Amino acid sequence: MTKTWQTKLIHSDAKIPTGYKSLATPTYRGSTTVFPSAASVKDTWDQHKVGYTYGLYGTPTALELAARICELESGKHTILAPGGQATISLINFALLQAGDHILVPASVYYPNRKLTTQLLSRFGVIATFYDPLIGAGISALIQENTRLIWTESPGSITMEVQDIPAIVAAAHARNVKVVIDNTWSAGVLFDAFAHGVDITMQAVTKYIGGHSDLLLGSVTVRDDAIYQRLGVTQQMLGFAVSPDDCSLALRGLQTLAVRLSAIENSALAVAKWLADRPEVELVLHPALPACPGHEFWKRDFLGSSGVFFAGLQAWPHAGAGLRLRGRPEAFQGGLQLGRCYKSRRRPTTLAAFPAGLPTITASSASTSASSPPPT
Repeated sequence: MTKTWQTKLIHSDAKIPTGYKSLATPTYRGSTTVFPSAASVKDTWDQHKVGYTYGLYGTPTALELAARICELESGKHTILAPGGQATISLINFALLQAGDHILVPASVYYPNRKLTTQLLSRFGVIATFYDPLIGAGISALIQENTRLIWTESPGSITMEVQDIPAIVAAAHARNVKVVIDNTWSAGVLFDAFAHGVDITMQAVTKYIGGHSDLLLGSVTVRDDAIYQRLGVTQQMLGFAVSPDDCSLALRGLQTLAVRLSAIENSALAVAKWLADRPEVELVLHPALPACPGHEFWKRDFLGSSGVFFAGLQAWPHAGAGLRLRGRPEAFQGGLQLGRCYKSRRRPTTLAAFPAGLPTITASSASTSASSPPPT
C-alpha cells in the first residue's frame, strides 16, 4: 500500500546513518515512550531497573544529569525535581506523616519555613525550630516521634555554619535521619556523606545552573529504602523536570569549577571591602572570623561560595543602599537573595553575591559610596 504524503509525516521510513557520538549529552524530549511489545508496557518510576517507561520519570538527558550529580556528591542515588523548593517538598512528603516531629534550624531558607508552618502543619507534622549553633545540644530537642532533622549550613541570611557531625551523632543515636540543604556548597564544597548526613539536596538552579535561566533541584542518598520512598513520592506528585533545563545544567557542570573559584575570590574581595566601609554595620561571610560557626567552616568545607550577609547602618530613609560608582544598575534586584533584614538595634539591608552571573544583589541604590575593588 502506497503511503500518502500525510501518512509519511507521521510514519516515516526515512533512514539516517547510525553511530554518531558527541561530547555533549543529547537533549531528549518526550512524554510517550515507545515499547517493543504490549507485554513490555510498564508504569514504573525506577527506569534504571526496567528501562524507560514514561517521560515524567526522566529522559536520558535527565538521568545523565542525575547520575553526574550523584557521582559528584559520592552518593548512590539521585532524583531530580523541578526546583529547590520542590526538592524540599519531595523529601518532606516522602519521609513524613501525620504525628511526626521534625527539627528545623531557625535560619532555614524561608520558603522551607513557610512550607513547614503553613502546609506540613495542616497534615499533622509538628516542627520545632532550633538555634543553628546548637550542635550536640540538639539531643535535648529530639522526641520519640522525631523523624527528621533539617540542617542548612551556612544558614540563610544570618549565615551560621552548623556543627553537622555533632548534630548527626546526636540524631543517629536516636535513629533520626539528617538532611542538609547543601546549596551553598554546590554539593562539592561540603561533603555531606563524609560528615554523616543521610540525605543531601541542593537547588541546582543556583550554582550548577549558574546562569539564572533554569529551575532544578536534586536530592541524593545512599540508603536504598529512602530512595524507594523518594521515587514513589516523586511519581505520585508528578514532579517532572525539563530536558532542556537538564541540558543547560549538564553544560553548567563543565564550568562549575572555574565559576566557583571566581565566585569565591570575588565574594571574599567584596566582603572584605564592605567590612571596612563606614556605612556597613556587619559582614557575615563563613570564611571570615566574624561569622558564627567560622571554625566549623574551616574544619569541614573545601572553600566558600558567593552568598554572604552585609548589614548596613541605619539611613535617614528606608531602603537606602550603596551605589557603586554612581551606577545603580550595578545592583541586581535579586528576589531570592535581596531581602530586608531587621536587627535588634536598627533596620539594615542585605547585600550578597548571587549564584548566577550578575555579581551583586542588594536593595535599590540611592546613597553614593566609593567604588569596590574590581572583581
